[in-house]
Amino acid sequence: MTENLKFEVDGRGVATITLNRPDVRNAFDQQLVDGLAECLLEARGRKDVRALVLTGAGKCFSAGADVNWMRSMADASEEDNLEDALRLADLMGALHDMGKPTVARVNGHAFGGGVGLVACCDIAIAAKNARFSFSEVRLGLVPAVISPYVLDAIGVRHGRRYFLSGEVMTAKQARRVGLVHEIAKRDRLDEVVDRQLSMLLQGGPAAIRECKALIAMVDGHAMSADQALRRRTAEVIAQLRVTEEGQEGLNAFLEKRRPSWVIASE
Repeated sequence: MTENLKFEVDGRGVATITLNRPDVRNAFDQQLVDGLAECLLEARGRKDVRALVLTGAGKCFSAGADVNWMRSMADASEEDNLEDALRLADLMGALHDMGKPTVARVNGHAFGGGVGLVACCDIAIAAKNARFSFSEVRLGLVPAVISPYVLDAIGVRHGRRYFLSGEVMTAKQARRVGLVHEIAKRDRLDEVVDRQLSMLLQGGPAAIRECKALIAMVDGHAMSADQALRRRTAEVIAQLRVTEEGQEGLNAFLEKRRPSWVIASE
């Protein structure tokens, strides 16, 4: 593991992966994406791991894409952007398809791709002060790669509102729309997560694995197993990143100014 990630397994067989970049609010860069994918692969292969917890260090769960990573992608070709987006899509798919129960311990704010990680977990428990947002449209982009998992969690109707507006959701709103299952005061978050884990550990490991497969089958579609869908979502974000509007949105964000389509209020 790198210093940007912590991977620990306790005596119960619970693996905890901690995004460990608190100085940048646990934002994604390529190293973090690749490292997290490796952690998931290790957790999947270890027989002593029965459940997985994903959380963030410090006060934030994940702010989504790192500013420097966004800057490099703004200057990259569409082909490079596609490769980058596919790696993130594969990461989301690996988390969603984990054969062991996964719990998102949402210790603070989750934005963009960070919300995607939450939606890919089987169970999400959030601190009461956590906030959530799909802010991509304000950068001239869309939450393409995470969209299959988020829409599966919150439904198309709520997706239309929060994808299009980019507005911030409170933890209570996130619970109401189905993004998170429970909320807890920050000082009781571990207690609530542990209570959920104790229930999960009462199930047979093979039975839980088959139960997850059953849910995907009965639901009628295995989203992350659909390579065509995964590739298409990656193509959408790669194409938008190199458009005039996508470039303007990213540059405005990096330069800390309003994008050209936002009219200043009087």
